[in-house]
Amino acid sequence: MLDLKVIRDNPDIVRQSLANRHDTTPLDEVLRLDAERRQKITELEEHRRSRKQTSKERQIEGAEDGRLLRYKIREMEDAVKSIEEQLNDLLLRLPNIPDPRVPIGKDDTDNPIVRMWSEPKAFPFEPKAHWDLGPALNIIDFDRGVKLSGTRFYVLRGAGARLQRAVIAFMLNLHTTEHGYTEIYPPFMVKRDCLVGAGQLPKFADTLYHDIEDDFWWVPTAEVPLTNLHRDEIIPPGQLPFNYVAYTPCFRREKMSAGKDVRGIKRGHQFDKVEMYKFTEPEKSDEELEKMVRNAEEVCRRLGLPYRITQLCTGDLGFGSRMSYDINVWAAGCREWLEVSSCSNCGDFQARRANVRYRPAADAKPRYVHTLNGSGLALPRIMIAILENYQQADGTVVVPEVLQDFMKATRIIK
Repeated sequence: MLDLKVIRDNPDIVRQSLANRHDTTPLDEVLRLDAERRQKITELEEHRRSRKQTSKERQIEGAEDGRLLRYKIREMEDAVKSIEEQLNDLLLRLPNIPDPRVPIGKDDTDNPIVRMWSEPKAFPFEPKAHWDLGPALNIIDFDRGVKLSGTRFYVLRGAGARLQRAVIAFMLNLHTTEHGYTEIYPPFMVKRDCLVGAGQLPKFADTLYHDIEDDFWWVPTAEVPLTNLHRDEIIPPGQLPFNYVAYTPCFRREKMSAGKDVRGIKRGHQFDKVEMYKFTEPEKSDEELEKMVRNAEEVCRRLGLPYRITQLCTGDLGFGSRMSYDINVWAAGCREWLEVSSCSNCGDFQARRANVRYRPAADAKPRYVHTLNGSGLALPRIMIAILENYQQADGTVVVPEVLQDFMKATRIIK
């Protein structure tokens, strides 16, 4: 959430930010409601002072005036509450202001490439896509996935299920033993407040799965519960940064991608992901973002997957992010770069929504922390890249060396 004082004092900056993002949230309505709210509060305080004065005087002729004032005050309190609810709803829909260093652009075609690692492998045969490899190896079952749950679901079986489990275990071990993250196993269903705190509600309600009876929401990413681990807390001096990593399944309705990537396992309603998350002091969040990107890169390098890093332009930037980098790995069969991680610095945007603060010193006033999130990495796209880049001419797939211990000595999937 943006600081209302920043919006009030710098409306042109916020307006330009919305234009650069191609966002249509009505800023003028926010400013109008804010001005009306402040005016109503001033009038309400004047009426309260008048009522207090009338009550003190206790004059007979003032009794009727007192009743009228009480009625007027209740009426104005209701009006202020209504305005504040409208204002708060709009504030929750305003996206973060991009960092001035973020390139201005319309969509992902305007994202500049920052760096690349390794060249895509030249195959002496025509590499197959995973939607052909998986069924041929009997490790991906699309038909039974549809039978169980409908379109955009699939079943992993045998070595396919073991391979995914191996990738998850490898990534968690790497981040916890070498990158300094603390592993968290969070609930996969959360309260509404958690979605609001992480920036998912109210704007993205249509993309989320919701149990109406108990008001539970299935997590679209572990970012949601991790953001809220320290909700409504003041972190004591000297404890930051907090570095967390969590595995969760993720559930998304994918309404915005209707008709896209319908083949294979690239985009489904349920997928697995290992998520990195940081709570940092504001002055160190840029440095921590670079560390997070390097941590995600290390996963790709150890898996031997060619990748490239792009910086997201304003038009492609996530709702809560002020600066983001995407990591895309090459898939030889699909012949495309697949996003497997997006690492973002959200500044104090999420911290304001979730009310996460820290004290720089024992006697210092609390400040909002900065939050960062990044996939470390996301499946099933890593699965796609492994199957397609490690395939052989006979249709078998070599298991990457770093995963073989997790696969109980399985070297080749056949």
